[in-house]
Order: sequence, then structure tokens, then C-alpha cells
Amino acid sequence: MSASKKRVVALGECMIELRNVESGLMRQSFGGDTLNTAVYLARLAGSAFGVSYATAVGKNDPYSLAMLSSWEAEGIATDFVRRRANELPGLYTIQVDERGERFFSYWRQNSAARNYFEGDLSPLEARLGEVDVFYLSGISLAILPPAGRARLFAAMETLRKRGAQVVFDNNYRARLWASAEEACRAYEIAYSLADLALVTLSDELEMQGAKGEAQMLERVAAYPCREVVIKRGAEPTEVRCEDGSRVTVAAERVAKVVDTTAAGDSFAAGYLAARLHGLAPEAAARAGNRLAATVIQHPGAIIPAAAMPSALFA
Repeated sequence: MSASKKRVVALGECMIELRNVESGLMRQSFGGDTLNTAVYLARLAGSAFGVSYATAVGKNDPYSLAMLSSWEAEGIATDFVRRRANELPGLYTIQVDERGERFFSYWRQNSAARNYFEGDLSPLEARLGEVDVFYLSGISLAILPPAGRARLFAAMETLRKRGAQVVFDNNYRARLWASAEEACRAYEIAYSLADLALVTLSDELEMQGAKGEAQMLERVAAYPCREVVIKRGAEPTEVRCEDGSRVTVAAERVAKVVDTTAAGDSFAAGYLAARLHGLAPEAAARAGNRLAATVIQHPGAIIPAAAMPSALFA
């Protein structure tokens, strides 16, 4: 990667995806929240930045090898990936109802990605000085054991101290946590270490057991990050800028929602890519909304490259 290009590193878990096509038939691919974001970021990078993915996969199994090849084909560098012998990626199945809403079943308890920080220094920890932007999600936190999570927080703190940008996307999945209280404690630390927070308001409401959306909106806007983006599905996106000002950007309506998979992941990519290309928060929110609106009109998390919206940063 050239010295002029910023390096964006996304941390998380990619799993084997089995999507129901028809009764008794499933199509296999790969997916995961931060991996989805990394794919879209790589497609939008241009000459401004490069994208690496940090995770752990198996050493020689065909699924891990195919994952690495698919990421490299998308322009994602795999130099932050840890290869672990005798371990495999996690697996999930996905079904989509007539409204485009999803239902997931997971087999990830023994996923290699859970052990990224086990043992000696991970590639991320060993090369923190090369990272300009670090992106992670609530799922990145949730899959790690407590010791791994502590090492991740230490890495985030080091990155902040050396001037790198830390981006946290809240993606809350209750089934991955022992309790909502444990998740809240981890999220509090993550928000304190992040420069930019991408917050799905409904996830925050669920995690905190709150009932008032208006009150939660104000609470989230006051989080300690320099910039807070509040995602509200089909409702307008709210951005609290570094100077304290706030902007509201309408979501883009679509005629038919086919599949909401990766709506938030693609928004994150559109928003962050726009900011890295030098756009202001309002324009970045429009870019995020436009990309998400495109993605939900196609089946699956990753749409064909040819279907990417043109002039996203216009």
C-alpha cells in the first residue's frame, strides 16, 4: 500500500452463509457484518484509502481458503488475518420473509474468529502503527471472550493515542451476550474509545431496555465520541457533528424492499468512505442512505459490483 493511502482495518468475523433458495435447497456464500462493510468500503476506496480485514480463519480448510480468495478478489488485503490450525469459520443460515425481513440461525461457538487475540500478538496488535482507521462493531466485541475483549480495548486505546481514527458501529445481537448488562458495560468502553459512532437506535433501545425513542435519541447524541451518526431505518438519519451542531438527512425510499440484509453495514461503508474522501457529515449521510437503499433492493448482503450506485459522492 502506498504511503499516501490511508489504511482502513476492519475487525470481525466472516462466516459461511447458507441462504434458503427454495424448499430443500440452499445457496452457499460468505457474510458477516464488518466483512460486508469492508467489501463496500473497498469498492468505494478509489485512491483515498485501502482496506484490510482482521479476523481468524482456519489454516487449510476449503472454506477458509475460499474466503480469503473472495476478499482478495474484492480488493481487501488479508495481511491482518490470523490462520489457526484445526479451527474453522462459523456458519449461519438465513431465511427472508415476503417483507424482506430476515431470520438467522447460527453455529459459531467454536469459530476461529473468537480466538483472534488468543496466544501471542495478533497481526493487529503487532502492526498498530500501520493503521489509520480502525472499524469494529458490537458483534466484533460480542464474539470475543473477556480476555480477548480486554486486548481489543487496549489496542483501541493505543490507536487513539497515536492519532488513528476509531469507528464503532453498535450492531447489538442479544443472543451473543450473557446479559444486556454485560453488553452495556462493553459498549460504554467502546464508545469512550471511539472517534466516530454509528448507532442503530433500535439496537440501543433494545440493549438498554429503554422505551422512549425521543429520550434515547438525545442520550445517544450526547455520547463521548467526536461524531455520532444515528441510524433509524426508514426514518431520517441524525448526525451530531464534532462542533456540536446536528444535521438531519432523510432516508431514501424504495418501491420494494427485497432483503434488508446488510442495510446498516452498507450505510456504514457509504458514510465512512464519504468522510474519508473529504465530504461533510451531511453529504456522507446521503451517501450512506443511497447505498443502503440500493442494497435492500437486491437479495443477499453483497450486491453485484455492477449494481453499485453511480455518483455516490456527487
